[in-house]
Amino acid sequence: MEERNNAVVLSGVIENVVFRNESNDYSVIEIVDSENNLITAVGTMPMAFEGENVELTGNWTYHKEFGKQFCFDSFEKNLPKEVDGILQYLSSKTVKGIGPVTALKIVNRFGADTFDVIENHPEWLADIPGITMKKAAKIAESFKEQTGIRNVMMFCKDYMDKGEVTRVYKHYGVGAVGLIKENPYILCDEHCGISFGKADVIARDFGIAPNARPRILAGVMHVLIYNASTNGHTCLPKDKLVLAASEVLTLSNEEVEAAINSFLQNDELASYTYDGKCYVMKKDVADCESYIATRVSEMDRYISHFSTTDIYLMIEQLESRLGIKYADRQKQAIHMALGGSIMILTGGPGTGKTTVVKGLISIFNSIGHKCVLAAPTGRAAKRLSEATGEEAKTIHRLLEMEKVVDSEPRFFRDARNPLDENVVIIDEASMIDLYLMNSLFLALRKGTRLILIGDADQLPSVGAGNVFADFINSNRITTVCLTEIFRQSKESLIVTNAHRINNGENPILNNTKSDFFFVRRENEREISQTIADLITQRLPRTYGAQIRDEIQVITPSKKGYGGVINLNSELQEKINPPSKFKKEIKIHSLTLREGDKVMQITNDYEIEWEKNGMTGMGIFNGDVGVIEFINHADEKITIRFDDKTADYSYEKAEELELAYAITVHKSQGSEYPVVIIPSYYCAPMLMTRNLFYTAVTRAKRMVIVVGRSDIPQKMVSNNMEVLRYTTLKDRIENA
Repeated sequence: MEERNNAVVLSGVIENVVFRNESNDYSVIEIVDSENNLITAVGTMPMAFEGENVELTGNWTYHKEFGKQFCFDSFEKNLPKEVDGILQYLSSKTVKGIGPVTALKIVNRFGADTFDVIENHPEWLADIPGITMKKAAKIAESFKEQTGIRNVMMFCKDYMDKGEVTRVYKHYGVGAVGLIKENPYILCDEHCGISFGKADVIARDFGIAPNARPRILAGVMHVLIYNASTNGHTCLPKDKLVLAASEVLTLSNEEVEAAINSFLQNDELASYTYDGKCYVMKKDVADCESYIATRVSEMDRYISHFSTTDIYLMIEQLESRLGIKYADRQKQAIHMALGGSIMILTGGPGTGKTTVVKGLISIFNSIGHKCVLAAPTGRAAKRLSEATGEEAKTIHRLLEMEKVVDSEPRFFRDARNPLDENVVIIDEASMIDLYLMNSLFLALRKGTRLILIGDADQLPSVGAGNVFADFINSNRITTVCLTEIFRQSKESLIVTNAHRINNGENPILNNTKSDFFFVRRENEREISQTIADLITQRLPRTYGAQIRDEIQVITPSKKGYGGVINLNSELQEKINPPSKFKKEIKIHSLTLREGDKVMQITNDYEIEWEKNGMTGMGIFNGDVGVIEFINHADEKITIRFDDKTADYSYEKAEELELAYAITVHKSQGSEYPVVIIPSYYCAPMLMTRNLFYTAVTRAKRMVIVVGRSDIPQKMVSNNMEVLRYTTLKDRIENA
């Protein structure tokens, strides 16, 4: 023990990790110092493991319950060098594949050279009974990863948490520290996910100038990426970008504009001008929008055209074959799909979109055209398959996602290896963002027909872009809008109210004998209690216990009494309370418990899943599942997503949220038997007609609106649509 700059420095070996808070890495550890004293130390220490040599800097404190403690505010860590420390370190299950028994075998064989053997000669481990060559390789891989993460963590411990350090290491590997020293703003890369603010603090500590070129570029990229992720913009008007970036960078507008001009000249950014205004975007965004526009303009050149006479004959034969009579607008949709290369079919619920699709499939099959169906999400694909009786895939599966590079998907089907089918039909096309649409067009063979189906009045994609609306508004792509509600659907108040909402009319709320109900609660504090009562008591009592699993609460906002955060907290307590029979884990401020309903909140292309003996990759933003098992020994969570299961590491669990209640945006592409919608006051930008319409159209059998009686009318009257800056529409018009 010594003193430095009025602080005490304590050295020793971690004997025991008494407690560690997973959310903030606050740890209580016991260390043995050089004089063999057992000392309790408290402070923030990510990845604290038994057997590690540590040097703690802090001061002595006295806790009224636990007595004398050493409170540290900084630390240094090293791997143990002595045999006892090595054994203790490996026995703590720090390295995957090694437990106490295996650790003893390895240390008995290799002694003080154990770490060198694991890292540089892992094949020697296979000489030990019980360790195969495959297991030895996995042990070496886990050890190297732990060592690499440790080095990055020691360098970044004052700036990042454990999860962020892990992402940085995975992206940049063992050279991460050198790269960060050279340019801290590489941390702002989308794959690392470190905020510009954190990178800026590191850069300032390294003495990087406020007007340094890498800093300005990172600040501008931050503004573009932030606006893409939060507002769906693919670009920004140059003047708005300059103002926003100047504020982030605290530099003059002139200095930032000059830098942006330089970035444009050097192809680090891209621009596009229309209506006399310059729009600036990331280079890959410009490439996507340009490519899609070019492909759209070229598609008709390669299509095999049917004559009008042939098309009329095909429709007559179809009606005879199926024994039905299509409405005029439905016939028009079939005619346009057969007569061109790309067609959009849109319309609200009950207007017969599925009937048109089934007819098209029948015609294409009858003339020998190979047809494939797909949708952006697994739930949407499953619903399309059930509606048509044909197999439907997710777009990712259609494109055969084969690997992940830098957290981004790579598809086997692309321009060099296009899809084999003559016809590609995509449902819920309004959900497709710019990048996924670009990947789809890359995989379309010249001469392939593309039919996009969706509801133009629903919310745009969660990801950047407004592709479906840009396609329609360009007036260069044949679009057929179905408006007639068919007799069977007219009997549903869900369908009737959806169309009333979309037309700016107030929904019917006083019909108690249909499938659309309103439960008035003028006191917003009572909303969550009423919803919990509906799910746990009232609906099961009337319709049977199985209805619990069919209910989804869909709400406009995350905040407020009827928001996702409050509802999930209260519904978890009522529906899946703590139990000695259920394991649970705390991830930051979130408690996850066996039996909890959870949602994936980002696209993660690296998570493996298993389905009926088959395996695949990728769990996507909005996928909902149930926690089946929490394995504390392996730090693993097993989740069932409909008909497939996936194992999450505790680190990956940060990508999960409770899903008893979800936002309307997250519900897109899904359909639920029963939907409960809280009716409460929230941010005006979320109290809109198309958001209410989207929520209602997620329901298959029943809608229950709970809350204030004035909110539905307020939402219906608010026809505001959030502007998304894109250049795709203009590019298509001028391609």
